[in-house]
Amino acid sequence: MDGNRIHPTAVIQPGARLASNVRVGAYAVIDGEVQLGEGCELGPHVYLTGRTVIGSGNRFHSGCVIGDAPQDFKYQGQATRLDIGNDNTFREHVTIHRSNRLEEATVIGNGNYFMIGSHVGHNCQLGDQITVAGGALIAGHVILNHQAFISGTCLIHQFCRVGRLALMQGGSGISKDLPPFCIARGNNGISGLNTIGLRRAGISSEDRLILRRCYHVLFRSGERLRVAAHQILEQFPGHPLVAEWAEFALSTRRGLCTDRGRGGSGSESQE
Repeated sequence: MDGNRIHPTAVIQPGARLASNVRVGAYAVIDGEVQLGEGCELGPHVYLTGRTVIGSGNRFHSGCVIGDAPQDFKYQGQATRLDIGNDNTFREHVTIHRSNRLEEATVIGNGNYFMIGSHVGHNCQLGDQITVAGGALIAGHVILNHQAFISGTCLIHQFCRVGRLALMQGGSGISKDLPPFCIARGNNGISGLNTIGLRRAGISSEDRLILRRCYHVLFRSGERLRVAAHQILEQFPGHPLVAEWAEFALSTRRGLCTDRGRGGSGSESQE
């Protein structure tokens, strides 16, 4: 704990492990099974609890509750886990719950940004560089892939998957899987490609055009999903983005969100 700056009102339970250069604000509480990596910063009234392992460079703003028990009636008090990577930001009053069983952890990757009052439920698996905006609620067992953007007050049902570089418009909700590169609109709807996100991620204009063509095959051709997925694989053999899209579609268990038609407000038209 050499070099740490810990406010005198903070409570750090015996057994908690703090790496170097950690800052702990007023009235923060760190329970005994927490491991906190180098350079982490805790604002006032932050509560870290459970078997929570936190990497380096994470920032927890005022009132966060990280690693508390899952909201699951089947949970019986087991010492379950939450694993957090590096360089994440948790703004005011964010809540992240640990898993509901010993065999599986709740996992948060690297470089994610959680805005005020957002929630991630038990057993969720989050990748890297994800944004979860204010008031968004993510239920248990959800998978969010890299660079997804979950806008304010969105709702994600348990066991759903959100593909890489997908975006949910504010206030939308899903109980089905949201495919990679798409924009969620309303309830279980999609309205084109996340063109701006694809461009910012360095996806070339040629690849974006291929994705547009595949989008029409998958979501507007009227073909059954499995047939359409194999069609785009045959049309663009070996293309990694097409393969990623087809694999996601073919592996869905809940079904995919469906296209809202050309009247939607997706950014596909901006291409």
